[in-house]
Amino acid sequence: MPALYSRTQRSGRIAQFKDIMNFSQLGLAPAQVSACESLGYNIPTPIQRQAIPIILTGRDVIGCAETGTGKTAAFLLPILQRLGGTFRPGLRVLVLAPTRELALQIQENYTALNQEKTNRSVIAIGGANIRTQLAQLRRGAAVLIATPGRLLDLIERGAVELSTIEVLVLDEADRMLDMGFWPAIRRVLSLLPAARQTLLFSATMSSSIEQLARSTTKDPKLIEVTTRGRAATLVDQMAYQVPLESKTALLLELLEKERERFERVLIFTRTRRGAERLSHVLRARDHSVKRIHADRTQSQREEALRAFSEGRARVLVATDIAARGLDIDAISHVINYDVPAAPEDYVHRVGRTGRAGSRGEAISIVAPVDESAMRAIERLTGQTIKRIVPEGFAITSSAIRPVKSPARLSSPRSSSRSFRPRRAVSYA
Repeated sequence: MPALYSRTQRSGRIAQFKDIMNFSQLGLAPAQVSACESLGYNIPTPIQRQAIPIILTGRDVIGCAETGTGKTAAFLLPILQRLGGTFRPGLRVLVLAPTRELALQIQENYTALNQEKTNRSVIAIGGANIRTQLAQLRRGAAVLIATPGRLLDLIERGAVELSTIEVLVLDEADRMLDMGFWPAIRRVLSLLPAARQTLLFSATMSSSIEQLARSTTKDPKLIEVTTRGRAATLVDQMAYQVPLESKTALLLELLEKERERFERVLIFTRTRRGAERLSHVLRARDHSVKRIHADRTQSQREEALRAFSEGRARVLVATDIAARGLDIDAISHVINYDVPAAPEDYVHRVGRTGRAGSRGEAISIVAPVDESAMRAIERLTGQTIKRIVPEGFAITSSAIRPVKSPARLSSPRSSSRSFRPRRAVSYA
């Protein structure tokens, strides 16, 4: 569900709001207010309080807020109200997301908030059966939630007509407007009516991306709830400094010595191959683990997310396709096994924990070669990340002088470890 504050989660946040608002005070209709109340949500988050009234006026919006603060509901609620006000044939809303997982989550949130069950939505993502998506589009829908590649496939087949679109949403807008997605986005923009409302939301946005975002909108209202690029405030961040060859040993130490504290763990690697290798190592050590990356089929990716969300898997190993927008309850720890190359990706990764008023912990396993990337992250976020050298993993380098951990992870031992499995495992 979108990150709206429930009765139990809001207690620690109420003191921060000078003027407490409920959803009806934002201008939302009774149907939308009732949907929020039926889901147990009464107090809007800061991004919702600021964005919803402006979106209801029809003005373009560029919204920047921490991850886990309810940006999805901030655009879905006013969109549902707009759709419920008048009926028009054809597609009226297009929501674009950079990953299949985020698109599926937006669809889930739309379904939960659309309690009147009118104004059908269709999801169009790669990896899923395109014939099913074509059949759903033929039955008619008001909202299309899609990834750019699959949307272009459907356009080329003549299955999607964009001339009736009234609202365009780019979720995780900084990723959608970077060089990888920009050609596809530019083509989609050329097919949309000039008279439309455009909504862009993200947790990070550089000045160059903001300039590009402004070129796709008309007189947008810029809403910045928190300092741009800052990591979620409810996340405790730390960096464990180890030799490169000891990264896996430290990860196993953390997961196996403090199993109760590391209750639900999301581990990020830079590459698909790295995710495969690490998941095999963890499985061989009797950890309940799933993996998600671009080489996995859509059904495999969905099953991995379900198992992790339902608690059947304690650990999820993922590449950055899981870094943006993924909303899974009660992730206790995010571990950067590999420090991301792009500082913005760090903000999105650690934002998978510390969501909706709950605290979380983000640990980066930092080899000497990663120090420059960590300094870039600190420059972006404006936050100093505490450095820790766990006992038994000291780096023999005078160039790095970290803060020694007050907590002892284990007895000192050689950093050369064996990762031989405890039992025979077949990966066939």
